[in-house]
Amino acid sequence: MDDERWSFPNRATPPGSSAYYSIRIAPAARRDALAALFGWRDRVRAVLDEVSDPGVARLKLDWWREEIERTLAGRPGHPVSHALASTTSGLPPEPFHAIAEQTEAELRGQRNADLDAQRRAAERDLGALFELILRLEGSVEPSRLDQAREAGAWCWLVRRWRDGGALLRRDREVIPDQPLEAIGLSQAKLADPSQRHRLPGLLTELAPKLQRRRPGTAGLPRVLRTQVSIHAALLDELARDGFPVVDQRIGLTPLRKLWLAWQSR
Repeated sequence: MDDERWSFPNRATPPGSSAYYSIRIAPAARRDALAALFGWRDRVRAVLDEVSDPGVARLKLDWWREEIERTLAGRPGHPVSHALASTTSGLPPEPFHAIAEQTEAELRGQRNADLDAQRRAAERDLGALFELILRLEGSVEPSRLDQAREAGAWCWLVRRWRDGGALLRRDREVIPDQPLEAIGLSQAKLADPSQRHRLPGLLTELAPKLQRRRPGTAGLPRVLRTQVSIHAALLDELARDGFPVVDQRIGLTPLRKLWLAWQSR
């Protein structure tokens, strides 16, 4: 098996990405393990975009569920699983399964009623990854695990807004149902090309609430503090520009991310 391509950096943590800079400032001995965790989530989430047949996609997700059990039992099959098995030990299966379950929920087109429900969905995806990262650092204190999941969910929401235009074109949720229904919209209507122009205004109205919910990071490892710092800067930049996300993807420059990573010491 070619395990090397899942060491740091890999396709899930490429140079220039927020994942790259958050891992780059981590202790060298843990970088490959962190990159493998990001890589595992990347491969599971890829089912949403790389598999067009829903039945085949569900089979792939079932395979990944079985694969994490094999991996944690010392019998990995996929190259990223080999990277995980060789660098991460003692991690529980539940956060891995949560990522697969949330991916399947999105595959089924499941919608969230409100922002709290959307946040809980986010905790099952990026929040679960952040929990795994914290556990990799050796922390299992319940309050810290909750804090890590909250931080991951918040970063997930910022990414969701950044990618709003692309997600709408794929009929994926950006804003949950209730805020849309309050102004006479639905997910289907907002996804219509004639209505997508309304997305920046909706995000601008919701932005103060998300900015106020920025999670505290005291006590979290530097890799997670860096992730929150980079996503906070991204949210502020999107808000300043009025969320022009319908037809473009806004991002921070690599130099800005490097500076934020350095400041998170």
